Amino acid sequence: MDHAKRDRLNTLLVAIALTGLVAGLALHVAGRPELAQTVWFVGVVPVLAALVVEILRSLARGEVGLDIVAALSMSAALIFGETLAAAVVAVMYSGGTFLELFAEGRARREMRDLLTRVPRTATRYRSGKLEDVPLADLAPGDRLLIRQGDVVPVDGRIASATAFLDTAALTGESLPVRLDRDAEAMSGSINAGEAFDLEATREAKDSTYAGIVRLVEEAQRSKAPMARLADRWSLGFLAVTVAIAFAAWWFTGDPIRAVAVLVVATPCPLILAVPVALVAGLSRAAHFGVLVKGAKALEAMARIRTLILDKTGTLTDGRPQIVSIDSHGGMAADDILRFAASLDQASKHPMAQAIVTAARARGMVLPIPEDATELPGEGVVGLVDGHPVLVGGDGFVAGRLGVRPEDHPLRAVGSATVAVAVDGRLAGHLIMSDQLREGTDEMLAGLRREGIGRIVLATGDRAEVARQVTRDLGLDAIHADLTPDEKVRLVLSERRSGPVMMVGDGVNDAPALAASDVGVAMGARGAAASAEAADVVLLVDRVDRIGPGVEIARRSRRIALESVVVGIGLSVLGMLAAAFGYLTPVQGALLQEVIDVAVILNALRALRIAPQIVGAAQAPARDVTA
Repeated sequence: MDHAKRDRLNTLLVAIALTGLVAGLALHVAGRPELAQTVWFVGVVPVLAALVVEILRSLARGEVGLDIVAALSMSAALIFGETLAAAVVAVMYSGGTFLELFAEGRARREMRDLLTRVPRTATRYRSGKLEDVPLADLAPGDRLLIRQGDVVPVDGRIASATAFLDTAALTGESLPVRLDRDAEAMSGSINAGEAFDLEATREAKDSTYAGIVRLVEEAQRSKAPMARLADRWSLGFLAVTVAIAFAAWWFTGDPIRAVAVLVVATPCPLILAVPVALVAGLSRAAHFGVLVKGAKALEAMARIRTLILDKTGTLTDGRPQIVSIDSHGGMAADDILRFAASLDQASKHPMAQAIVTAARARGMVLPIPEDATELPGEGVVGLVDGHPVLVGGDGFVAGRLGVRPEDHPLRAVGSATVAVAVDGRLAGHLIMSDQLREGTDEMLAGLRREGIGRIVLATGDRAEVARQVTRDLGLDAIHADLTPDEKVRLVLSERRSGPVMMVGDGVNDAPALAASDVGVAMGARGAAASAEAADVVLLVDRVDRIGPGVEIARRSRRIALESVVVGIGLSVLGMLAAAFGYLTPVQGALLQEVIDVAVILNALRALRIAPQIVGAAQAPARDVTA
């Protein structure tokens, strides 16, 4: 049964039970006790019938739920003439279920917001005109118009000078983000500024937002392991309840005490607090850009003891950046960069694109290169403003110039140099390096405070590069030169010491993500294979979001356990009080409802979790070669 039908049915049952209770009370006060008994009986029967049907469905699925206690209490109350108590139980049970559904609905609100914002059409340029087309018709390379207030329909690159995007629904960022030309825009963002053009880089079905929607739907269908554990405990709790009720009847000869014991145990907080707290945790994590694929993954995340991190594209940014420019022969650094960037417009190599981006960030106007030729893996040759230009590795440029290449004195471990020659002479070198992601130091320190005792690096890169990049992070171990299957073996080895979380972004990380207890994929730019294999997807391209995700998972699980322990403890005390005659059936039903409301409200505290592990969102990425 879907959520809408279940809500309508439960609302109807609450109305019937409440009407029966109030009408019966009115008749009783008016001096018509016999008719009041009948009205109470009639008000209870529909709730009891619906409950029996639900119990039979659960038994058919092989599940024994705690709803059996509610059915027993209402049935026993009717059999022994305690129709008022049965009416109170019916109102409180249906009302408690209604409150549970309301609480779950509130907890799912942020996830549901993602689904309701899915765009259906996009505005595309075609033959000098604008046309509205379905998202399925979009293809990479299409130029789209994104008006103010529009949701970005597909992943793409900014084709205008600037764009201001509101990514709050995806990443939790409260302020709009400014993106310059050629910057990557994530589908699902909202245009918070003037209209801009976007060049699509993926089909709609493969874009970030479409993947998020699929993951959200999967998360909403999940059932938490703690909830399943509660179902397994339900048989034991049912046995204890029946035993106390039977003992009270056996030793006192008063069946009303047994009825009181049954009603005070209905329904048990186990079936209310756990799902509400964990679904609230899922919603809260999504607010911070951490999409967890269901309550099972959230609970597993709360028990992590070892963290394994990939390097390139995960711990580091994965995009080389210029850290210095070394000039030869007196040419100005900006001129070296301008010549190199102008020629590199003809190349799609990541380093070439990084050089072009750096030049544009400095406001340089880049002329279109002429006669440009790229030799894959070596470099680019061509003319810029009539000047012959060479851009590439030292060996490539030196060979073209007819000189002997030498190691560059400024090159450090983990960096690379790009040689630039103009007019047949070496003009200079661009020193480039990968960057640690922002907030990495703070995030790892916070995770250690949360109880993660072991943090390991797993990379396919060279050992000396891995050590240089992570020298100040205080990692417990560094494993370099790893193949994908060796990463899997590392995960399996680390699992001997406790649950393991693996974080990666590439296709080569997918097997290790699947082998770990919790796999985390960098979803903004990571490979689709890693996102599919992972249990958690980071919606923003920042590894520091792992910290808030882990903290929310742990606190949500703690809140669920607190609610269960306190609720069950109070229920048992109430059952014992009823067994000794201190509570009547009506008083027992009212007491149990107070307990149920208390545990639900406590579980909803997970919606207000404010993580302390938040990386330095505004801090610049640290140069790993500085």
